[in-house]
Amino acid sequence: MPIYEYRCGSCGFEKEYLQKVNDAPITACPACGSDAYAKLISAAGFQLKGSGWYATDFKNGGKPKSKPDAETGAAAKSDTGAAKSDTATPAAPAASPACVDD
Repeated sequence: MPIYEYRCGSCGFEKEYLQKVNDAPITACPACGSDAYAKLISAAGFQLKGSGWYATDFKNGGKPKSKPDAETGAAAKSDTGAAKSDTATPAAPAASPACVDD
């Protein structure tokens, strides 16, 4: 059930009430009895507790999940292996086309 805030327009009395959404608004001020008691518009204040989806899926602010170490380790090894093979054996010079004037 939501918590609603009320304020009296005559005396300024404020109070919060736990009400169902379908409940009729309170119109009489409990302090002065005036009919100027009105529901205020405010931000909802609530806290999620427990180990629900919000804690497991969005706890890190929407950062993507990291890849498993097996995948990142294999990719790192293949990259370093390719770099070593390039430096260990120099590339053969490119063959130039033969010029034939017939």
